[in-house]
Amino acid sequence: MRWKRAAARALLVCSLLCAGMSGAQAGEPRGDADGRGPLTLVTGGDLTGYLRGVLGGWNDRHPREKVTLVELPDAADEVRAQMASELRSGSDRFDVLNIDVAWTSEFAAAGWITPVDGRRFPLRHFLPPVVDTATFGGRLYAVPYVTNAGLLYYRKDVLDREGVRPPRTWAELERLAKTVAPKYGLDGYAGQFLPYEGLTANVTEAVQSAGGTVLAGEGARVTVDSAAARRGLSFLLDGVREGWIPRRALAFKEEESRQAFQDGKLLFLRNWPYAYALARPGSPKAAGKVGTVPLPGPDGQGSSVLGGSNLAVNSHSRHQKSAADLISYLTSEPVQRRVLTEGALPPVWADLYGEPELVRRFPYLPTLKRSLLAARPRLKSPRYDQVSLAVQAVMHDALVHGRSTDATVARLSRELRAIAGRG
Repeated sequence: MRWKRAAARALLVCSLLCAGMSGAQAGEPRGDADGRGPLTLVTGGDLTGYLRGVLGGWNDRHPREKVTLVELPDAADEVRAQMASELRSGSDRFDVLNIDVAWTSEFAAAGWITPVDGRRFPLRHFLPPVVDTATFGGRLYAVPYVTNAGLLYYRKDVLDREGVRPPRTWAELERLAKTVAPKYGLDGYAGQFLPYEGLTANVTEAVQSAGGTVLAGEGARVTVDSAAARRGLSFLLDGVREGWIPRRALAFKEEESRQAFQDGKLLFLRNWPYAYALARPGSPKAAGKVGTVPLPGPDGQGSSVLGGSNLAVNSHSRHQKSAADLISYLTSEPVQRRVLTEGALPPVWADLYGEPELVRRFPYLPTLKRSLLAARPRLKSPRYDQVSLAVQAVMHDALVHGRSTDATVARLSRELRAIAGRG
């Protein structure tokens, strides 16, 4: 059953965190900050296969510091668990880690990754919000590599036929979802509402778009009990209760929601930029019918959470100087260009979003840049996995059973305070 798997995962997380922190506190020997030599880069699955070519360019120029790529399974939870298992044991098997931006605080607090010198990297060329995802406790612990922000996809053909523009506020979204969608046999709006990491992202976006927060002080304070946060949670809770968010969306992850939109079942969809591929020729049900705008909020443009990944150095690596050089290479402008053109992933270099040739190839880039500049890092906490599990469990239960906003806030506050208190 799902709750048993979630409980087992939470227990694993607790044990990994405790082991990792105790190892750091015990003063275990660290790696060599000035060491050079061969490297191993570990990452989740490279779905487009571009990364091997990128690393081949490094290996050709650095024969004594060649990189071996280790690809873990695609599922983020499994990637994190395998990385954590190696890191908590003090293993130096992995030198450079391509980690989800949400893990940076947890890995830094556990002592698994080492601070890096920001002067070695082209941070001034990056989109400003992405750098914050790589910091913890006022220090830079990683370097942004790939970024991401949610977009609102809409049926352009339907809105054009109705003579209306895409929504800029929640009220406009709700009105169109209630009135226009049924005329065309469509459901109104969906995001990713299954109890997994995607639901945490959707909830966080709703809360911060309303001007609220779930946590503050890098997880030290629980701040979800506020008028702004309540307004954000009500946007989702009321949407399901009133029906313009269909109940079947409560089982949606990214792909299920993308498929529903591509199959012509939704008027509006919140998803990541990768879903734009559905608008290209070869997808006849959606080709030429799709538009994108930044996520709406209560009074104007909303605020997405920042997705993507950061590159970090294993604290036990014996070749940390080479590892830092590899990260500098991977975050250089030529490689960042390949991240977009070959990997179909949003780069962290700001100038690429306005380059005419790239905009012609990827028309969503200007909209994505607007979303990224208004986005914020996901919840920061040394116990992020536990925090995310709590948000998922409480919010999904509230959506399924029609809980009130007050009851949802009370339960979420209680559970998050218990997690914060463990630290």
